[in-house]
Amino acid sequence: MSTETIPTWDSSTGRARFYPGRDRSRLQFPVLEQDPGPLGRRLTALPGNHPAWTHVWGIVLVLVAIASLSIVAGLVVTRVLLHVPGVPGADESLVGSLARHRSSGLTEASLVGSIMAGGVVLPIVVGVVAIVAAAARQWRLAGFLLFALAVESASYRATTLTVHRDRPDVPRLEKLPVDASYPSGHTAAAIVVYGGLALLLASRIENRAARIAIWAAAALVPVFVAFSRMYRGMHHPLDVAGGAMIGIAALSALVFVTRAVGSASK
Repeated sequence: MSTETIPTWDSSTGRARFYPGRDRSRLQFPVLEQDPGPLGRRLTALPGNHPAWTHVWGIVLVLVAIASLSIVAGLVVTRVLLHVPGVPGADESLVGSLARHRSSGLTEASLVGSIMAGGVVLPIVVGVVAIVAAAARQWRLAGFLLFALAVESASYRATTLTVHRDRPDVPRLEKLPVDASYPSGHTAAAIVVYGGLALLLASRIENRAARIAIWAAAALVPVFVAFSRMYRGMHHPLDVAGGAMIGIAALSALVFVTRAVGSASK
């Protein structure tokens, strides 16, 4: 069995450390190697007593939790916040201002932002990562972004089927269902995929400047996507906030589940 220098998370310093001769079949991204904590160890004790069952239980539980949280947040937005005087107008005003100041350059840029987080580019990115990881027999890594995007997508879909909000009252640049404004699925997906890639890469890199650059890019991409979706008249700021919540929750949940699966494998 081949070995090489593999980064391992050092909980005492909060940084990756490198030890030679580690088993190459182990997961090579320290952020996913950390102890899952008491809750993660409880997950490994659920029926099945096998890492695969830990993964199944974890995905089911986090999906139910995130979808429920998203639906409740959407109902609070549509049935409570939007009935508070001043909130609907404030939520609509930014989108209206963007629509009034459209230009050919910004319109093209918003199309790029939408495509970056759309239903073609992100599945390709995630699929390539999963295939490369699977070829290297890194099974937990192969499933990390794949299931994070799946949990985000399912939570988004469950929310749009339950919570109905009309899109901004401006000329829209895309033909999508009018009553599916909440939440912004593009924003959620951008956080999951680009944030997930940054999390993986930054955990392997010791250079501080490189880590800062990676996280800066990962933060700017969802902001650009959110701007693009509002510019194109598809979402309000509150919809974008709802999408950000789903994305952060899905990414965090899959880190937790992947760590629990790693613990069950030991």
